[in-house]
Amino acid sequence: MEDSKKYDLEERTEKFSLRVRDFCVKLKKNVINIEYIKQLIRAAGSIAANYLEANENLGEKDLKMRIKICRKESKESQLWLKHVLVYEVETLDGERKILLQEASELEKIFGAILRKLN
Repeated sequence: MEDSKKYDLEERTEKFSLRVRDFCVKLKKNVINIEYIKQLIRAAGSIAANYLEANENLGEKDLKMRIKICRKESKESQLWLKHVLVYEVETLDGERKILLQEASELEKIFGAILRKLN
């Protein structure tokens, strides 16, 4: 991987994780949302953490596994973003759509990286 692109994606995954966190802070905390929020924060944070670890990989197998985890967690982030309840608050729904788009783009990026590695 080219260094500048590698670090751009590290920064991008970290920003995604932080944007998800900030989005979750604004959500209503009820019995249903609390569980979805926990899952969403874990998945989004896992993308950033695993990509960071992928760049410090212990070999090709480790790199592939970390990238696969990043792709899986991107998909999972999309699932939990669809599940959290925004109670028809337009600003929250707009933020959710932006985050869904970013999670989808990250999933595609990690899929492309995996294809290049195979």
